[in-house]
Amino acid sequence: MSEHFDLVVVGAGPAGEKGAAQAAYFGKRVCLIERAPKPGGTAVNNGTIPANTLRESGVLMSGLRRKGLYGVEFHVQPDLSVADFMQRERQVVESAWRDIEDNLARHQITVVQGAACFTSPQALEITRHGQDSRSITGDIFLVATGSHPWRPANVPFDGAVVIDSTDVPTMPAIPARLIVVGGGTIGCTYACIFAALGAQVTIVTGRERLLAQLEHEVGDALRQEITRRLGIHVQLGVEITGIEAKEGLGHVTSSDGTTLVAERVLYCVGREGSTAQLGLDNAGVATNARGFILVDERYRTSTTNIYAAGDVIGYPGRASTSMEQARVAMCHAFGLRYKQAVSSVVPYGVWTIPEVATVGMSEQEARARGLDCEIGRADLRHNARGQILGETTGFVKLVFNREDQQLLGATVVGEGACEIIHVASAVLAHGGSLDYFIQAVFSYPSLTEAYKYAAYDGLQRLQKRIRASGGLAAESRG
Repeated sequence: MSEHFDLVVVGAGPAGEKGAAQAAYFGKRVCLIERAPKPGGTAVNNGTIPANTLRESGVLMSGLRRKGLYGVEFHVQPDLSVADFMQRERQVVESAWRDIEDNLARHQITVVQGAACFTSPQALEITRHGQDSRSITGDIFLVATGSHPWRPANVPFDGAVVIDSTDVPTMPAIPARLIVVGGGTIGCTYACIFAALGAQVTIVTGRERLLAQLEHEVGDALRQEITRRLGIHVQLGVEITGIEAKEGLGHVTSSDGTTLVAERVLYCVGREGSTAQLGLDNAGVATNARGFILVDERYRTSTTNIYAAGDVIGYPGRASTSMEQARVAMCHAFGLRYKQAVSSVVPYGVWTIPEVATVGMSEQEARARGLDCEIGRADLRHNARGQILGETTGFVKLVFNREDQQLLGATVVGEGACEIIHVASAVLAHGGSLDYFIQAVFSYPSLTEAYKYAAYDGLQRLQKRIRASGGLAAESRG
């Protein structure tokens, strides 16, 4: 006999947890199914949280933030394993587990461990090793099973020499040499982490710049900095013709016949939806070639009572947006007026060294849309807080409309970028202009103070344009 719920959620990652809690908050009877022993999905268990913890541990223990400040150099012992850096990670992950479990219990959500497979649009079969299968039915379903690294058939993954990002937390030692295939968010992040830990790192990508999804200046600035500061070798526009593991070493061959050799090859070229075992055909749910579920603007799939949110639907594949997608999906599913759309202002952060963050339109995007825009820029080498920290690399860049100075977007490269981008996010979300930054009082010394000087720079650029065109100069506000 099956158990029936108002909502059945598959996957206890960020989207699944928040979607389940949203429906339960409004009195719905909810069941959450997770095949892993613990909740949190990739974000908590082998992705975002472990990667960020490893980054902070590496930066701290390598003394990277202190090098050159006091005439002291720090070096990481070469025989240390990744696990030696992950004690703090375990504490953070366990705390996240408790927080999620407390949240589910507080909302009286029924949690079932096991692998879920649709048998119809209204029913799932749940299987767990050593136990009888059980059937669960529901009025509404939310699929939030996330994604995993794409593993093309011609790449010989073995979990030892040729690996993907999910293998990183269990690596037995910091490799002397590491080849990272892919210049996107994950590849650049891990390249920076291992270079900070003392590995000789080479990034190989077919793209013409790093972080190609962001504006050109960001990728160029990141390449220059990781080359100068971390000693990372970057090879752009390279066509890889072969990857193999021989005698404990990874070999990466390019179309010009060049072969790179390293103890580890980390392959980070794309992801695919974790949907293969869900029986979506039985429910009439459509996916694309990479296994990502197709949804409409309400996050409804091709089957009207089944919704999907988070990494399982593809871009942007960030925990922050995944949570909001799931909340919005459940509001539409149950006719709740609480939250009808995900905000159009979504900050995007990359925890490289230095950090990179953007929100809104880039300069290239604004100009491509035909907008009459201008920029304002402040280099962090002139920022007092950055000098105190020994972190003077990077910049704050504002893109704004020339006529009314309304903010269109912002980019931050440097220490704390993924935090201070939220100042620009707030201004952008409320339709603010450069005047906010001009009038606001920022703590001194602080990194956020750079926003004020980027705004002043923008006004000065406007005045120069007006003078050059023979018009009257705007009143000086500096």
